[in-house]
Order: sequence, then structure tokens, then C-alpha cells
Amino acid sequence: MASLLFFTGTMDSGKSTLALQTNHNHAARGRVGRIFTSQDRAGDGRLSSRLGLSTEAIEVDPDFGFWSYVVGALTQGERIDYLICDEAQFYTAVQVEELARISDELQIDVFAFGILTDFRTRLFEGSARLVELADRIQPLQVEALCWCGKRATHNARTENGVMVTEGDQIVVGDVEDPAQPAPTVGYEVLCRQHHRRRMTTARARAVTTVPDPLPFS
Repeated sequence: MASLLFFTGTMDSGKSTLALQTNHNHAARGRVGRIFTSQDRAGDGRLSSRLGLSTEAIEVDPDFGFWSYVVGALTQGERIDYLICDEAQFYTAVQVEELARISDELQIDVFAFGILTDFRTRLFEGSARLVELADRIQPLQVEALCWCGKRATHNARTENGVMVTEGDQIVVGDVEDPAQPAPTVGYEVLCRQHHRRRMTTARARAVTTVPDPLPFS
């Protein structure tokens, strides 16, 4: 029986690396798959990891139809044994439902990889639907670490070096006034305590460099 599996973790936990390794393992056994991704750091049509590995992939935009793509390929005589779906947090709920249908009705294994929550600590649409539909949810074993050394559980967004907790869920640079230059947007992983306190790496370093006050007025 085919399965829909969801592998999830924070940024820096090796999701894309595992996606590439999963594809390699199945291809090495003679299985034929398709690789999909969305908004990868390397650009459209690429699946890449922070370790420097990358491969070509099919870009998934909001209008992409998994069911029509797979059925069309099978109708033309192509073989598909499995799907690798990276950055699945960016998929729509309908696209995830199509992946479940592909697994159930076409008996094709689906391996989805993605982040659970955004910088506001809210579930991504695609991840929420995967949690509801996946046959199994597998937290990644490689733990990303907060700057303090504790296990990182939250993704943080910074704009011009300042952590923010409001704004569009998916953004490269968003500003209220389009006439103003876009801010420099960055991401890092934090433990829950430091996410709540908005204590990023840069802010922690700034605090530690402030000299202690002298013991007299």
C-alpha cells in the first residue's frame, strides 16, 4: 500500500537534505519518481539544501495541479513510483488533498517535507492539511539549535535586524509604503523562550557587550 508521509522540522533541520537522500535511495533501487518544490532558496525549479546539494525539480505554484500532472504523465505511458515534495508548507490545502488522492487511488508513495509553523508560530496551510491527512508524521531527528544551545522549535523573521511577529506569511521584503526601500529580511531558529522574548542572535550579542554599570552613582 502506498503512503503519504510528512517529514517536518524547523529551518536548519535537514529537510531538503533528507528529500534529496530519499530520492537517491529510491532511484538507486530502480524506482522512478518526480521531485517537486516551491520557492526554494536556489530559485524556481530547483531543490537545494544548505549543504550545497541540489537537483532539478518541478516548481509548484498555487495553480499547479498534482492530480492532473500525474494522471497526464501516466496516460502518456510514463512511470511514476513516488513523489518527493519539498517545501510542502507552501502548498495549498487543495494540493495536499490531491497528494492524498494520488497515494490512495494511484498507489504512488508521496514523501512530503516542510516546516510546521511560520514566524508568527502559526501553522502553514499546507502543513496543517498534511497533519490532518498524512499516514505518518515524522519529526526530523537532526535538531536545529537556538543561539543559546537549546533545541530550536520556532522560526523567527527579522527585518533590518529586528525580529517581527506580524506581516505576510510568505515574504521576501514587505513594506507598507512601496516608495520606501524594502527591508533586509532574514530568518533564524530560536527556542520558545527566546522567540517569546524576541531575543535573536544579534540582540543577544548586543546585550552581552553592554558593560555592567559601576557600583556607585
